Amino acid sequence: MATTTEYLVTGMSCGHCEGAIRSEVSEIDGVTGIEVSAQTGRLAVTAEQPVEDAAVIAAVDEAGYTAVRS
Repeated sequence: MATTTEYLVTGMSCGHCEGAIRSEVSEIDGVTGIEVSAQTGRLAVTAEQPVEDAAVIAAVDEAGYTAVRS
């Protein structure tokens, strides 16, 4: 059963930011869906199994932004 976890991301301001985050988070094993909005600062990660928050936060950090679970 898929699970969706939401995060708040700071530092995003445009579509390029969204794409950078989507690219990094998509590399996490098991991730099947990513919704990210620079306008709201929301990131929703859907996966087959629960994904470790640390993995998502590290991926967002790799893209150059900061995330916290909401």
